[in-house]
Amino acid sequence: MNWRTFAFGSAIFAALTAIFGKVGVSELNSDLATFIRTVIILCVSAVLVWARGEWQRPETLSSKGMLFLVLSGIATGLSWLCYYRALQLAPASRVAPIDKLSVVFVVIFAVAFLGEPLTWKVGIGAAFVAVGALIMAI
Repeated sequence: MNWRTFAFGSAIFAALTAIFGKVGVSELNSDLATFIRTVIILCVSAVLVWARGEWQRPETLSSKGMLFLVLSGIATGLSWLCYYRALQLAPASRVAPIDKLSVVFVVIFAVAFLGEPLTWKVGIGAAFVAVGALIMAI
């Protein structure tokens, strides 16, 4: 399987996250729901790493890699807390498009901080995503 297969899987599971999350936060506080979801993700990830024999000793891990994974984890947690609270307050069909503006921000950040090239395809695609998200959210 190539990266596109995993990216498409990510999109499908993200869509299911919105639907299942919307139902879940209708019965629970959004912060508690995020905590429960995080514990489940931790368990699923641990089982996957264990099953594939991918555990590594902490001292063998890159300190730069760990720093950026910690920052990514913080950003993910804040994103989830905001997302679940938004789902509690609004329809999933309006929250999800705004959340997908992350695509536009990724393009901007990748160009600015990672030095990735901004091609006309990527620029136009990001603009379409932005316009589509805004149309759906209004």
